Amino acid sequence: MQTFIYTAHPVRVVFGTDAWSTLKDEAGLLGVRKVLVLCTPRQRALAQQAVDALAERGVGIYDQAVMHVPVATIRNAQEAVRRERADCIVALGGGSTIGLAKALAIESGLPILAVPSTYSGSEMTSIYGITEDGLKKTGKDARALPRTVIYDPSLTLKLPFDISVVSGMNAIAHAAEGLYAQEGNPVLALMAEEGVRAMANGLRQLGQNANSLAARSACLYGAWLCGMVLAGAGMALHHKLCHTVAGSFDLPHAQTHSIILPHAMAYNASAAPEAMQRIARALGQETVPAARALYDLAQSLGAPMALQDIGMRESDLDRAADIAIATPYWNPRPIEHHGIRTLLQAAFEGRRPT
Repeated sequence: MQTFIYTAHPVRVVFGTDAWSTLKDEAGLLGVRKVLVLCTPRQRALAQQAVDALAERGVGIYDQAVMHVPVATIRNAQEAVRRERADCIVALGGGSTIGLAKALAIESGLPILAVPSTYSGSEMTSIYGITEDGLKKTGKDARALPRTVIYDPSLTLKLPFDISVVSGMNAIAHAAEGLYAQEGNPVLALMAEEGVRAMANGLRQLGQNANSLAARSACLYGAWLCGMVLAGAGMALHHKLCHTVAGSFDLPHAQTHSIILPHAMAYNASAAPEAMQRIARALGQETVPAARALYDLAQSLGAPMALQDIGMRESDLDRAADIAIATPYWNPRPIEHHGIRTLLQAAFEGRRPT
């Protein structure tokens, strides 16, 4: 029998359509009076709907959330919190907005009510990331964990198909690594396999009909499970590489995860055979190595397959490898410079894993 420790995280989850009907009541359950809504510039109109739904509790919007949570953005958002005298934050959107909310919560202790509109899964974890001087630093802090998460599949209907795909692959990465992470356990393994299965099936359905609410529900359900796995099991090589590459070289977060995932799985395949079997089974491809099955899934859905296609320069690969091995995460296979550099070259070119 596997020896393990399982810690449940105290997050209230509300899953269903029409999020706005519950937003004010959920804020009331937190005992707050003045709620600031965070979003990206593109989601300003959606954020206004949230403020309207909050009624007298909605005090304003900060709409400048950006990828990788730069320190300057945190400082500007802190000023908005002080100006509005907010005692709660609603994070509306994806990883950029929820990441900003986490940084604010760590600084101020304010509770977060998250309303995800992508499949990033960040809303289920206490993991945060902040970019300063060109380097993305990550960590864990209990204050960064949202108190309540409202999952509304209808909010993801406007998420473009191409973004849905890479966001979904990002979620699959959380579950895939959770199957061999140092703090994994049987409970999280069940969540991980079900999460990968739900997300993969949902993405395939979206490929047939991007407006299918059933498909969006499956994806959001999968994202929730995958996020739970990340929260409980932690991270390994894949997430370290993605934080290094995306944060240090200003590449899009979800696309970077989608591209690197199959190559990180291939690197770890020999050291985590049971995890790879579970991933392949969840993808419905038990006769194909998990790394290739993930690659084929992403390719079939039209995801970007090469780092060079999203702005990475080949001249930066050596530096990326150096950063990745400088402060490595725990990983089932030892992290070696030559192996990481080879992995990054394959991801840069978009080769199918061998």
